[in-house]
Amino acid sequence: MYAMERHQLIERLVVQDGRVAVVDLADRFGVTTETVRRDLDQLERAGALRRVHGGAVARERTSLVEPSLVERSSQRGAAKQAIAGRALDVLGDAFRGSVYIDAGTTTAAVATLLPARLAETDGSAEVVTHAMSVAGVLAGAPRLSLTVIGGRVRGLTGAAVGSHTVRAIEGLRPDVAFIGTNGISAGFGLSTPDPEEAAVKRAIVQSSRRVIVVSDAQKFDAELLVAFAGLDDIDVVVADRAPGDTLGAALHEAGTEVWTA
Repeated sequence: MYAMERHQLIERLVVQDGRVAVVDLADRFGVTTETVRRDLDQLERAGALRRVHGGAVARERTSLVEPSLVERSSQRGAAKQAIAGRALDVLGDAFRGSVYIDAGTTTAAVATLLPARLAETDGSAEVVTHAMSVAGVLAGAPRLSLTVIGGRVRGLTGAAVGSHTVRAIEGLRPDVAFIGTNGISAGFGLSTPDPEEAAVKRAIVQSSRRVIVVSDAQKFDAELLVAFAGLDDIDVVVADRAPGDTLGAALHEAGTEVWTA
């Protein structure tokens, strides 16, 4: 088996199982543990996983790991575009209403596709965001007006946070919110590493009439430090593949729809 083939399979196993062990991989591939460690080192440098003692875990599996906006922007671009396109189906034809767009790279993909979708479906929207990347995409776009909520901007995510941001969001009642997450699990709900980001996301979820979570499947079953919403707070989860049995059953019990891109 070539190194590239091993790397692809390791990435798939990390997504499916959340972690891999050096010894198990060496047995599976019929190579030395040193070879596997080199493979894991290369995959960590590529941002595909995080090394831990004896193996590796998905980057989202450690409770404080939070890749930067730049790092995340370069990963899984096609999947994020597909998820964003599917998520915008929630607006239907001739949408006339308010939309909140959360910070994140998948939500930024929603923002990128939104003007064209509004034009195609003869819609219009009042868009609100606290994310600088989203604001940059939508500033001056046709068929929508844009409100940007301020606050202290976290360099890691390019998003406004803090009490001013939370209070401003709490005073809104958007029709639809597109929100991102770092993790979604049956037992812990939706979570993120940073308490201030969690406070902002919690305010968005609680203020919005309909909450649409956009998330690639790598976030499934991950639990980060701070929970900001329960599964029953969410109306639709849009992802690039269906969740596993445990999470899928929990979402069904919570009354949350699952859409795949």
